Amino acid sequence: MIDLTTLIPMLMAASTPILFAALGELVVERAGVLNLGVEGMMIVGALAGFATAVATGNPYLGFVAAAVAGAAVSMVFALLTQVLLANQVASGLALTMFGLGLAALFGKAYEGIKAPAVGPGPLGLNWIVWLGLASVPAIWWFLNRTRPGLILRGVGENHDAAHGLGHPVRRFRTGAIAFGGAMAGIGGAFISIAIVLQWTEGMTAGAGWIALAIVVFSNWTAPGVLAGAWLFGGVTVLQLRLQAAGVAVPVQLLSMAPYLATILVLVLISARQKFSRRAGLGAPGSLGQNFHALR
Repeated sequence: MIDLTTLIPMLMAASTPILFAALGELVVERAGVLNLGVEGMMIVGALAGFATAVATGNPYLGFVAAAVAGAAVSMVFALLTQVLLANQVASGLALTMFGLGLAALFGKAYEGIKAPAVGPGPLGLNWIVWLGLASVPAIWWFLNRTRPGLILRGVGENHDAAHGLGHPVRRFRTGAIAFGGAMAGIGGAFISIAIVLQWTEGMTAGAGWIALAIVVFSNWTAPGVLAGAWLFGGVTVLQLRLQAAGVAVPVQLLSMAPYLATILVLVLISARQKFSRRAGLGAPGSLGQNFHALR
């Protein structure tokens, strides 16, 4: 029997890495940039956070280091797409491969080492979980109630019009990319120093790709991102609980459940876009398009 008093905290914790990464990517895509390098930034953040937590004995410093590392790696993508005007899809895929390779190379020295645990906060959940939840209304408010947030959304909707009004398009997009990298780094660090408590190569295990799917699933809204993160976190926790309960379902099938759910959601989104004229209204108008200044 599944106990909801333990299932809900587990769901919230399991969804936190995806929530951070998806919220960061939401801001990036709202600025009109499609960064497929979320997985690479998460794994670099996971390693940087773990290494810092082990070296200092302070897991919270690990999260700070993870945010800095994720933002730093994201600047490679910013250089390629905002300065050199490279293709965003290709640059994002390259960033993911770069991050995975970099973390695999420097992570060897940390295998078999245990990280200090993050202390519990209210209701037994650590403070990073609550920070993730607090980020949802904060990002919603920024995007919908502040002048910089509205300008950022304007840049994403029509970068030429925003440029014509005198707004620095590339500066806003670079700032959004850095923020997305920092959030992805924190999400990756949550896996290494709040869930697993050790370093394992490839430990993000596709969480970055799920975060990308959640942004589309959410229709580019912060509350929708939270709902999507809880959905996929719930699927992950449920498959773990079913395994522990000895349910007569192959372990491989249960392990595939979060990714099967991702595919199902993407299929449903595609169907919605095909049969509903209003389905694509949430996507920023300039998403994935490089900005070429006319003057």
